[in-house]
Amino acid sequence: MVAQTAGRDSLGDFAPQFAALNDDVLFGQAPPIRPEELDLKTRSIVTVTALVSKGVVNESLRYHLVTAKANGVSRSEIANILTRLAFYAG
Repeated sequence: MVAQTAGRDSLGDFAPQFAALNDDVLFGQAPPIRPEELDLKTRSIVTVTALVSKGVVNESLRYHLVTAKANGVSRSEIANILTRLAFYAG
């Protein structure tokens, strides 16, 4: 797994604790999210679903769609997820 450093790179000097939580917890380098309990593909699907459900359709969604593809979510699966969300999340 590639170590996430975006939080530290962007906010490390200003908000080091938040940056560490972003990189280590949100992106699963440390507990409570452990890859052996929730694989990267499933985590990507959950993240994309949460973003779309909240109406977040900006660069954050684009980033997570690219990450989902890298984590093994196929184009067809993404299309089906988005179609299903259209009915349930609006």
